[in-house]
Amino acid sequence: MILPILLYGNPILRKKSEDIDKDYPEIKQLIENMFETMYHSKGVGLAAPQIGLNINLLVIDASPFAEDDPVCKDFKRVMINPKVTFEGTKKIVFEEGCLSVPDIHENVTRYNDITVTYLNENFEEVTEKLSGDRAVVVQHEFDHLQGIVFCDKINPIRKRFLKSRLNDISRGKVKTSYRVKTN
Repeated sequence: MILPILLYGNPILRKKSEDIDKDYPEIKQLIENMFETMYHSKGVGLAAPQIGLNINLLVIDASPFAEDDPVCKDFKRVMINPKVTFEGTKKIVFEEGCLSVPDIHENVTRYNDITVTYLNENFEEVTEKLSGDRAVVVQHEFDHLQGIVFCDKINPIRKRFLKSRLNDISRGKVKTSYRVKTN
């Protein structure tokens, strides 16, 4: 089932999410719905707060980046209760967008190398060292679980320049090819 995506300005996007366990109701169906919603919206990642749930769950399929970064070809993940346990020292600038902030793409500085520990869809613990595009996508989605939206990390001057567009998005004055929900 394709779910509506919450737009910038919705208070759920600003709340810190909580861990879940394997008894979370209908978790397999939720994961399936999140992937379906993400693909329908042409995204590469989707965090549970973006569909109105403040739980530590995200889905990623970075294969659209495979042309520029071949290791992204098979980078499809479900991450439950993820924790970024290491951030390298080297940073990179990446032009990001977000399904909750449609039609805005801005440069964000992120760590090039991270280590993330999470539970997969079978609630098995996984630890991965990631770099480049994969690390950026995970950091972007992980931020959603912390109540952070990518535009919080852009240059303050650029953010001031975008203020009226962000206000329009928060009021639902935006056209998308996917279902959205404001407050």
